[in-house]
Amino acid sequence: MSTTPTSTSYAVHGPVAVVTLNNPPVNGLGHALRSGIVAALDQALADPQVQAIVLTGSARAFSGGADVREFGTPKAGQEPTLPSVIRALDGSTKPVVAAIAGVCLGGGLELALGCHYRVALPDASLGLPEVKLGLLPGAGGTQRLPRLIGLEPALNMIVSGQPVPANAFAGTPLVHALIEGDLVEGAVAFAAQVAARGEPLPRARDLKVKQPNADAFLQFARNTVAAASKPFPAPLQCVEAVAASLKPFDEGLQTERTLFQALMQTPESRALRHVFQAERAAAKVPGLPEGTVLRPIARVGVIGAGTMGGGITMNFLNAGIPVVLLEMKQEALDRGLATIRKNYENSMKKGKLKPEQVEQRMGLITPTLEYAALKDADLIVEAVFEEMGVKEAVFRQLDAVAKPGAILASNTSYLDIDRIATFTRRPQDVIGLHFFSPANVMRLLEIVRGAQTAPDVLATSLQLAKQIKKVAVVSGVCDGFIGNRMLARYGAAAQGLINAGALPQQIDGALQKFGLAMGPFRMGDLAGLDIGWATRKRKAAEAGVEMKPIVADKLCEAGRFGQKTGAGWYRYEAGNRTPLPDSVTEQLIADYRAAHGITPRKISDEEIVERCIFALVNEGARILEEGIAARASDIDLVYLNGYGFPLHRGGPMLYADTVGLPQVVRSLRRFAAEPGADGSWQPAPLLVRLAEEGRSFN
Repeated sequence: MSTTPTSTSYAVHGPVAVVTLNNPPVNGLGHALRSGIVAALDQALADPQVQAIVLTGSARAFSGGADVREFGTPKAGQEPTLPSVIRALDGSTKPVVAAIAGVCLGGGLELALGCHYRVALPDASLGLPEVKLGLLPGAGGTQRLPRLIGLEPALNMIVSGQPVPANAFAGTPLVHALIEGDLVEGAVAFAAQVAARGEPLPRARDLKVKQPNADAFLQFARNTVAAASKPFPAPLQCVEAVAASLKPFDEGLQTERTLFQALMQTPESRALRHVFQAERAAAKVPGLPEGTVLRPIARVGVIGAGTMGGGITMNFLNAGIPVVLLEMKQEALDRGLATIRKNYENSMKKGKLKPEQVEQRMGLITPTLEYAALKDADLIVEAVFEEMGVKEAVFRQLDAVAKPGAILASNTSYLDIDRIATFTRRPQDVIGLHFFSPANVMRLLEIVRGAQTAPDVLATSLQLAKQIKKVAVVSGVCDGFIGNRMLARYGAAAQGLINAGALPQQIDGALQKFGLAMGPFRMGDLAGLDIGWATRKRKAAEAGVEMKPIVADKLCEAGRFGQKTGAGWYRYEAGNRTPLPDSVTEQLIADYRAAHGITPRKISDEEIVERCIFALVNEGARILEEGIAARASDIDLVYLNGYGFPLHRGGPMLYADTVGLPQVVRSLRRFAAEPGADGSWQPAPLLVRLAEEGRSFN
């Protein structure tokens, strides 16, 4: 059988055959590559000239591991499977040397562990990150690694999923030699030497695991990991698989396989694999030509040095990009600079930054009170008050001073980007870059594509997001975009539950038990209730209708805006962020019910979760139908990275798939049929259609 040129290349250097993996970008071990390795091995074993074999990848990657795109498809189980390939390497009668550069992760490291010898560049990265996908190494990694480096170091690597540089393993049976200079040349020389020696071939499977008091250590590990890994089952199962390395090799291998297959079926692993693929899919934007030439971003302007503006500024400073920071008053500018410095100094105290790094980052800021100082900026982000008149004034100024080709971005969380673009003579250069608070911490960046936003502006924004380490999701234009538009429905559902008989602490408690980082009322208090109040007043004015106050408005009328005023839905003691139930809130709720003739009823935690989460899902379906989001997994990323949705559930749309869309539709119809229910509870047409066709969002 000959090798497949698209998967491996084969060359003979004297007595050594060199097999090079060729599946860019990271040599994912898909079916074609696995077949290519076995074919090349057979070719080398059949050639009497060949005395040893070197298996290598590219400078970027020996192999990044299994091809996750094949998970759950027939190709994943098609022979040769990865365990079969490793068995063939392990059983080779000629020495096989893995020559490792770049990343050697997951199945890639397991492949290398199945070779007789391993040589590596000192900075090659070795790791078994399967736990991050809710899995464990399933091709012998949990059995071979402990035999090569010891039980405790192997367990730490497998449970953490963190990669380790090859030079950390110098002198262990994991890395037989570090190569300085040309890797393949060094590996060929090493392979020729071991072949000439004619020694028995060292196999990881033949070694005994070294660990004094192994049982006591494993029990300690179980206790520690169990406490840290809730609600994910994979870390604890990693411990059990590694514990099996104390058994005979084949028995341990069987345990590993059984545990791996069980984890593949868990909703937690499904969620983590979904997120992994969603992040890669989000970068592919429909209608954006591949290879679009990007605009250079060497200098950024930020307008507003408040909480948002300061946080946005830090993202660019962290990436080494100079920022011109504009404020209207010196006092506000000084306050903003002091906050940024304080944030960096706090990081320094925690050991995350060195003093010189703090100064280097602060040195990248040019503070100013003049719009003219923005004339050389390649990108300008405004983070001013959320009011259209204020935005208009800013963008008219920017239009006057910004250089041609500068990207003009708004950090608005709700307002119409298309309208904002009309305040300039260059609507093609205008885009929404909606950062989430605190902007220097939160991973999400909603990129809002206006009707006239130029393709290169969008492509540049996506690339910039990557540079500043954000998860970017592209949204179309609508009130609140993806995240806040859905949040409005979620908030309305929570408010409806308050009216019906629940209290904020019960609703928050039920949703936090479900896995949310924070319930809606705690979140409202943290963000500031005045923001939602302003939005509701704006919407009523735009619609030309009288605003009917809800309980949240009554709190605001009483000056209770949340944590910043010491009281909102909850009360807060000075210097303490712990929410405390408050009789004032409970009285306002009771007064509201009485005024509207509502007799409070008992509400279960199950009903709370169902109403709040299905409200999110229903609005998500409408957003998909309108083309505001390109795919359901984009919506999931928004909620996971911007709103504290539990990672183990994979996002609201995947959660709906897990529950089953017919069940979601039935519940929504039940809520819609209740007396006084508004139209938002009617199931979205897309949701109904998918449920009837037996399909799902993802």
